[in-house]
Amino acid sequence: MLSGCSVSSLAARFAFFPPDPPTYALRKDEATGRLVASGVPRDNALDVLLLDTTRGTKVVAFYLRNPCARLTLLYSHGNAADLAQLYDLFVQLKVNLKVNLMGYDYSGYGASTGKVISSYSLQ
Repeated sequence: MLSGCSVSSLAARFAFFPPDPPTYALRKDEATGRLVASGVPRDNALDVLLLDTTRGTKVVAFYLRNPCARLTLLYSHGNAADLAQLYDLFVQLKVNLKVNLMGYDYSGYGASTGKVISSYSLQ
């Protein structure tokens, strides 16, 4: 019989498909000291964030500001994509819905660290 951990790992391998290789990388802009993502157009309304998790990993988030916004939309993307692939969609949503938008990558997607982990355990 398979242990819960190995069944969970096996399920995660079939369920999660992060782009490999990731479609962007992070670097610090020498002039501004801000994080930027390669493969994403320079945008003064975009903040690239590196957030700490309780598991000790880092999760990348894009925060797009809209000066007309009264609300912020939190966007949790689907499988097999990362933030750079969704950037154009984020810009369109920001403009058309008149919102600020925050999207994030899951652990193991894009430049986020850590492994892709399923949240359940079978025994």
